[in-house]
Amino acid sequence: MNGQSRADIRPGLEVDIVLKQDQATGKLTRGIVKDILTNSPRHPHGIKVRLQDGQVGRVKRITG
Repeated sequence: MNGQSRADIRPGLEVDIVLKQDQATGKLTRGIVKDILTNSPRHPHGIKVRLQDGQVGRVKRITG
């Protein structure tokens, strides 16, 4: 599942995100969602989230 729809994402989900500094390479970082930062229901580049470890990025894939 991709991370473009806010309704699909909730705190506690395991996701793969792309961090701002990794956007050029597309390197993914896996973590657990702590906060959802995007207010709109959809975003073409992925919903922005904060992981439990504090990293912020856009969801590219929902893994669990």
